[in-house]
Amino acid sequence: MEDYKKAGVNIEEGYETVKRIKEMTKETHIAGVLNNLGSFAGMLELGRMRNPVLISGTDGVGTKLEIAFRQEIYDTVGIDCVAMCVNDIICHGATPLFFLDYIACGQLNSETATQIVKGVCDGCVEARCALLGGETAEMPGFYEAGKYDIAGFAVGVAEKDEIITGDTLKDGDILVGLASNGLHSNGFSLVRHLIKNYEREFRRKPIWKELLKPTRIYVKPVLGVLKKHHVKAIAHITGGGLYENVPRMSSKPFIYNVEKDKIPYNPIFDYIAALGVNEKNMFSTFNMGVGLVIAVEALEVEAICKTLEKLGERVFILGSVENGGKGICLK
Repeated sequence: MEDYKKAGVNIEEGYETVKRIKEMTKETHIAGVLNNLGSFAGMLELGRMRNPVLISGTDGVGTKLEIAFRQEIYDTVGIDCVAMCVNDIICHGATPLFFLDYIACGQLNSETATQIVKGVCDGCVEARCALLGGETAEMPGFYEAGKYDIAGFAVGVAEKDEIITGDTLKDGDILVGLASNGLHSNGFSLVRHLIKNYEREFRRKPIWKELLKPTRIYVKPVLGVLKKHHVKAIAHITGGGLYENVPRMSSKPFIYNVEKDKIPYNPIFDYIAALGVNEKNMFSTFNMGVGLVIAVEALEVEAICKTLEKLGERVFILGSVENGGKGICLK
């Protein structure tokens, strides 16, 4: 007799996965969550707001997954997935509300899937948003056994008159950088091209430990700053590096002067550059030690930096905004 299992889909393994992750998702619930995992859709009420605008973002982990699965380390990429989405929506001043994940594989292993979702839950707790649901798709013959893909979708909310758009950016405004903790989740196709042996030593440890550091989540410091200060624009430094992402802060044309020597030193970038990548390609591919850039009025810089430092951030004056052109000027 033919059945789904003979076609390569183990329904029982799917049931086991849901059973394992149900309790974990409850830890992410915030005020307003109306139901638990298992319904056809997640529900969350907004509460009282004057003129709420929903702000959403979606992203994945990319080819960093290949390193994670070769090393059989599954939870950190779940954090990455959340970070890549929530860090984008906070650029517009949105408070993250909920997250949905999508996991696709050739053959489901409940232990592996549980570890991935554990990472997603950890990321949601840090981002203060609820994991309201998701999808685990088992597709035999489409994905190789042992290979997974992970993507996510975050929704946040902001008052319409408080949305950060970059429209008020002007000549003389200051760019404040928030440090990254390494590569985050971008540039891994180049990393994998250059580094084949993940057991290679880096600072007395196998390099995979550095490569799999999860992306930092900047929700807490950004929301903390917005409660006290006026922020003109924010850029999440992801794929395309500083060159591509900083000019996205505003639709208006500016020169963004970036002082390279102000960026905190992180040895992983020197290590990769030494493998044959020139400066232009490094700054066009990687965050280079800058996870987030905030544009502020010059008079507010000192106070904003102090607030960020109290919130545990490593901050630095990255550069300034200037009329008369468009794009990044590295100095």
